Amino acid sequence: MDRTILHCDLNNFYASVECALKPELKGVPLVVAGSKENRHGVVLAKNELAKSYGVKTGDVIWQAEQKCPSLVTVPPHFDLYMKYSDAVFDEYTHYTDMVEPFGSDECWLDVTGSKRLFGDGKHIADKIRAQIKEKFGLTLSVGVSFNKVFAKLGSDMKKPDATTVIDKNNFKSLIWGLPASDMLMVGRKTGEKLAKLNIFTIGDLAAADEALLKSHFGIIGPRLIKCAKGEDDEPVRKSHVHREIKSVGHGMTARRDITTSEDGEALIYYLSDLVASRMRKYKVRGSGVALHLRFSDLSHASKQCSVPPLDTSDKITEAAFKLYKELATKPVRTITVTVFALSSSEQVQIGMFDEAETKSERLEKAIDKLRSKYGKNTIARAAVIERDFIYDKTDGEDFLPFKR
Repeated sequence: MDRTILHCDLNNFYASVECALKPELKGVPLVVAGSKENRHGVVLAKNELAKSYGVKTGDVIWQAEQKCPSLVTVPPHFDLYMKYSDAVFDEYTHYTDMVEPFGSDECWLDVTGSKRLFGDGKHIADKIRAQIKEKFGLTLSVGVSFNKVFAKLGSDMKKPDATTVIDKNNFKSLIWGLPASDMLMVGRKTGEKLAKLNIFTIGDLAAADEALLKSHFGIIGPRLIKCAKGEDDEPVRKSHVHREIKSVGHGMTARRDITTSEDGEALIYYLSDLVASRMRKYKVRGSGVALHLRFSDLSHASKQCSVPPLDTSDKITEAAFKLYKELATKPVRTITVTVFALSSSEQVQIGMFDEAETKSERLEKAIDKLRSKYGKNTIARAAVIERDFIYDKTDGEDFLPFKR
């Protein structure tokens, strides 16, 4: 039996939540934008009216205001977006337990086993769209297909508030003429490489030589061809099964450029503290540390190293700061610290001579408990206190800006 997969995409999510909370904003061109003071003055999301003026996600605020002088700007409220995201996710689980999030505004649903109860895929999609609009004041674009890749393409084809069906009879005529970069897994760099091989459309990709793509892209090459042909068979995960965490990272654009080694170390310590706290929450340790810097001239530099399994901020800082001293050849605007090569902390054996490390772990776990009980600002590292370039950062700021 053919599968029936939905891809549900909340339209202009941040901006739509703001409009749902404040109906007076519905009739004005609106963007959600970060703080100018913290040098995050870029558009994170826009409503349809702002979009009609040519405002794009990633525009600097002054650029967006040039395109639309009547533009209304509101700050992001990440805690509210998460509440809406969770509530919409719960609605999906009324139709199936096979619900896989793809960011906070998108989900795949496998409704193959639900059709006897709720009707065919299009009927279910339309019913979900109506429910989400009535309950939350949000609109959805839904793609209905027989695999995840085509369902995702379907939700992208008509926006806002639409259902698009891509089935085995129409997929070639509907999508093979689309740019290859529209397909999941084909990012900008992959698209550029494909173009050099004269592969411009999804149809070109479906007809590509497998050996050729394997030589240029490794094992992902044949998979791209398979997906373009409609042969993707990746299952939708059940709602209670979480995606494997591959890395944990935090980044910050400082309020001013970082020009001294001491200030660089302080910000790295602050970010490492956030990373370590999340790693303990996920019960993982990492055997690799990566540092990414963006300089004042907007150029980039990255480096990584291998380390003994770790999950404490002092060890992460030590490794990241060594990389910083090698990379920081000019004023730094943004620092990102990432720990990768993760494994379960419950499986890591501590040697009999690692007493100093276990004391550090006990200290940081005690700090976690205090922050959980009394607030995250209860205890702060002396190294980061009164640093004017560090501002209070929350996990919410790690939401990725949505493309649409």
